[in-house]
Amino acid sequence: MKRESTRLRIARGEVERILRSLPADLRRFADDVGVAFEDTVARHWLDDGVEPDSLGLFSGPSYADEGYGVDFEPPLITLFLANLWDYAEEDEARFRREVRITYLHEFGHFLGLEESDLKARGLL
Repeated sequence: MKRESTRLRIARGEVERILRSLPADLRRFADDVGVAFEDTVARHWLDDGVEPDSLGLFSGPSYADEGYGVDFEPPLITLFLANLWDYAEEDEARFRREVRITYLHEFGHFLGLEESDLKARGLL
């Protein structure tokens, strides 16, 4: 099995595990946010100023945006798997942990939460 497909399988499994473990008051919002898995940051994001070593990215409207759900692109969390793998120093356990941290960080952006809010809820 190629390394990329293994990373993708692991990352999808971690996101599914996260979604099942979210508290009920947050879980209902998770259905509104898509998740994409890319190896690296695409050129169009680099052109928009996203750093090439970014681990994840939230795009689209946040839940707190005025008019959310009307005439907006759907919210999306993108996880950059090769960057996460490199950041985790090619260690599978650390990769799983970084996928969790990055997903929750980006989900927090959707909810309008700060990192301290996520920590207070026991999510980070």
